[in-house]
Amino acid sequence: MSEMSPHPGASDRPDSAGDSAAPYRVPAPASPLARNRNYRLLWSSQAMSGFGTNASMIAFPLLALALTGDATASGLILGAMAAAQLVAGLPAGALVDRWNRKRILLICEAAHATSAASLVAALWWGVATVPHMILVAVIMGVCAALFEPAEEASLGRVVPPDQLSTALAMNSARDSLGHLAGTAAGGFLFAFGRMIPFAVDALAHVAGFFTLLTLRMPVREASPEPAEPPRLGRDIAEGMRWVWHHRPIRVTALCAVALNLFFSAFYIVVIVRAEAAGVSSGEIGVMAAMLGVGGIIGAMAAPALHRIISPSAAIIGVFWILTVFTPIAALADGGYFTGVLLAAMALLPPTANTTIMSRQLLLTPDELRGRLSAVIGLVTGVAATLGPVVGGLLMEFVSGDRAILLCASGIAAVTMLVTASPTLRHFPRHHPAEESAAIV
Repeated sequence: MSEMSPHPGASDRPDSAGDSAAPYRVPAPASPLARNRNYRLLWSSQAMSGFGTNASMIAFPLLALALTGDATASGLILGAMAAAQLVAGLPAGALVDRWNRKRILLICEAAHATSAASLVAALWWGVATVPHMILVAVIMGVCAALFEPAEEASLGRVVPPDQLSTALAMNSARDSLGHLAGTAAGGFLFAFGRMIPFAVDALAHVAGFFTLLTLRMPVREASPEPAEPPRLGRDIAEGMRWVWHHRPIRVTALCAVALNLFFSAFYIVVIVRAEAAGVSSGEIGVMAAMLGVGGIIGAMAAPALHRIISPSAAIIGVFWILTVFTPIAALADGGYFTGVLLAAMALLPPTANTTIMSRQLLLTPDELRGRLSAVIGLVTGVAATLGPVVGGLLMEFVSGDRAILLCASGIAAVTMLVTASPTLRHFPRHHPAEESAAIV
């Protein structure tokens, strides 16, 4: 494995960003995850922040429609947020590996809260504009691009290695719960007042900021002085080379890209098809929510399934389940039956994701983990962004049933490649002692 020495100022030292004065050790593996103070703080802070973010996400298009009556403005705002997160993704990963990670978490929480509060003030004074909303959305997207790799890179130092997969599964459940609860609450709160969802978002991130202030980040060991001064472009290239040159990481990333592309297309196809068939908006909402419900159940079951199912069975099983269930959606007449299919499709991915992410983190040196998260997030994000475009184009040129079958054919083709892949068929299961050695 190639290692890159980070900038000497990038170490999470006890004299920065509120870290304690003495080095803090990761809790012993025998201690239950629920008793890990640092993990509880990190998890709870992001449960609050995630709720607020999703409340704003659903309120943004509603606010744009209320102010302008133009659906294009809604798309511009959400598109600006997604584009900002994608563009900032690779530089953010390099900066996460160079800077103090706890400070990054705090700055992102403060910036998100401030931007949301500025929109609340503009609405209060009646001066809110679409350009202002786009600016707020861009700030939120950049904050997400920085925060996500910083949190993921820090996780290996906050929890012991034998509990890493459980922590990743609990984070997945947290994100799914935040999406469901925040989205539902955002629409409800908007009905009472246009500024209320954004005020809740600002308060949630303020609460997350003060919660993270008490987080004691374990000290990162100081690295020797680099032979050359750090450069952002070279750091980004190093992260991309790391992902490409390590076969397990490269193969799983390519599989995730292919799956996100075809499933995102399939998801938009079933929604448009249901609407065209006259399915009520309420039933479509329940159908879409069932995907999140399945994800939550799957995330809660992931720690137990991770111990029972072999890694290869969990990963390859996701593709086979989608291959079997996606064409059945072409036979569904109502949204409820499709919702049950979506829930079933979402049950196993959390187990596969925790298996893959644990392996990726354990293979990657600490000083490269931010870039690992950024590269993986970028490629999967691009696929998830292009998928709905592909789905929309399919619905323009072919019938809904045929569009579903085309998406299912794409998933089936990827499933054949995944099943034949020796890397995935022999994906290893690590024991705690081996994982500890890998992290050291």
